[in-house]
Amino acid sequence: MATKKAAKPARKGAAAAAADKATGKTTATKSASRPAPRKTVAKAADAKSASQRIDEKIASLGDWRGERLAQLRALIHAIDPQVVEEWKWMGTPVWSHDGMYALANPHKDKVKLTFFHGAQLPDPKRLFNAGLGGGKWRAIDFREGDKIDAAALKALLRAAIAYNATHAVAKSRGSRA
Repeated sequence: MATKKAAKPARKGAAAAAADKATGKTTATKSASRPAPRKTVAKAADAKSASQRIDEKIASLGDWRGERLAQLRALIHAIDPQVVEEWKWMGTPVWSHDGMYALANPHKDKVKLTFFHGAQLPDPKRLFNAGLGGGKWRAIDFREGDKIDAAALKALLRAAIAYNATHAVAKSRGSRA
């Protein structure tokens, strides 16, 4: 059994629409069923810098994850004094130099340090222990009690910065400055 489509209401001509308008009569039109477009409202600039937000994140953790995040951040600043700190994706510390090269996220049972182009970086000490199947990103999961191999991590960070300097890496807004 075939189903019948509901008949579309006839469209009114300009004269009929003008008459309705004059009498105050309103009719549903196709445009009336659509929500009005949103207007973009400029938000007040947030006075907090990315560095301040990262400081707050570290302090708010209040356990070994905050300490680990602070250690990783200190290593990054030690090898890259020109690093640009960014705050992205609703709460992720990101470090850039000629493009983003690392981000860190505290999780319930680990702190994950992710390298944007980790698959292209040499890792002779085999620090990468997460994201090994992907073609771009690689990560190091630090769990409570893990020791940081500072020399090997500094070598990875230097390699990431060198990779960004020698390849066409997309630049985020903060890393263009």
